Amino acid sequence: QVQLVESGGGLVQAGGSLRLSCAASGSIFGLNVMGWYRQASGKQRELVASISSGGNTNYADSVKGRFTISRDNAKNTVYLQMNSLKPEDTAVYYCNILNRGYLFWGQGTQVTVSS
Repeated sequence: QVQLVESGGGLVQAGGSLRLSCAASGSIFGLNVMGWYRQASGKQRELVASISSGGNTNYADSVKGRFTISRDNAKNTVYLQMNSLKPEDTAVYYCNILNRGYLFWGQGTQVTVSS
């Protein structure tokens, strides 16, 4: 089993920045992929960004150039630096990890961007 704990969400004005963190614990394999998804009210959950244990990254087109995903493998922690936030970035942000073929999710953290 793997547990994920997210932190760093909150309320910010448009143009501002937030940094999300997600710490994984439990039985974690060295080769894994961690990522951030988001779900806005009334919409489907969508990928924001992902990063492999080797450092390969993938971003949604809507956040390229504004968001940066990174990770600390020693701490099993993934980060999402969000800059130039827009009201349309408002959502619950979920962290996940693909570990040994199994997908685990965090509980989510709310990000609200006011105009």
